This record gives sequence, structure tokens and C-alpha cells, in this order.
Amino acid sequence: MGAERPGTQSGGTAADGAGPGGATGGGPGGGEPGPARRVSVELPGFAHANPIPAASRIGPFLASGAITGRDPVTRAMPPELARQCANVFTHVRALMAAVGGSTDDILKMTFRLADPRDRDALNREWLAMFPDPARRPARQSLAAELDGAALVHCDLLAVLAAAPRG
Repeated sequence: MGAERPGTQSGGTAADGAGPGGATGGGPGGGEPGPARRVSVELPGFAHANPIPAASRIGPFLASGAITGRDPVTRAMPPELARQCANVFTHVRALMAAVGGSTDDILKMTFRLADPRDRDALNREWLAMFPDPARRPARQSLAAELDGAALVHCDLLAVLAAAPRG
């Protein structure tokens, strides 16, 4: 991932809400030191090409950026939709664990598919993560022109059980 930016969280440090070393510049008076209201969340083994975090959190609310199907170890983009979908769901689990939550905290997921007619691989992973029809998050699937060899992207909104301390 590279060096962490001030005000970011990484791995299992999300519960403190201020990232390594604490974040500053969000105090009630405008510019005085204090915990940042918004905290960026970084994931080891997951990075965007642009200067954006994997997710952003304010209190119990979490919004992810685009979660891709890159292999979490090699960073290669597999050519098959099934492998990309499996990787997306692996990244989702890692993200939720990194912020001290679980997939039960996910409120909505939006998927972008290169071919929206091909949902079998997506549905297999979806049903494995959310087997109970009465407890699934909202879901939307859209057709999209994706970068490079990507066949699927996902973003999510979650409400975590506990807000970070700070």
C-alpha cells in the first residue's frame, strides 16, 4: 500500500478511530487539533491507482471506494469473472474486519458488471456471504465500462455496531 497518510487507519487499528499516531485538524473550533471526523481506511494488499483510500468512515458509517477483483496476494486481475467475484468478496470481508465490523453491518452493496447478464458467479458469492434471505443487504447491479481487465467492481455502505472511540 505504501506509506500511510495522516488520518488513515490500517488493518486492525480501526477501533480507535484515529489511525496510527492520531489524526488532527477536525476540532470543534475549526482548525484546532483534535480527532478528525472523517477517517480514511487502508487495507494491506489492496490499493487504488489514485490517491484514495479503500474506504472512509465517520462514526459508525462506512463507505467504500471501488472494490475490485484483483488477487489479494499477487495483485493480478484474473481473467475469469468467477475468480474476480471471489476476490471482491474476500476484500469485502477484509475491509469489514479491518474496521472492527462484520458483513452483518453492510447496509447496501452496488455492483458494476462488464456484462450484467452474467450474474451466476456474483450470485454464488452473494449467497455464500448472505445465506439468510431475511438478513441480506440491499443490492444493485449495474452495467458499466470498467478499467482494463476488470469484469466486476463493488462498493458498499455499512453501519457499524459501535462508533470508534475518540
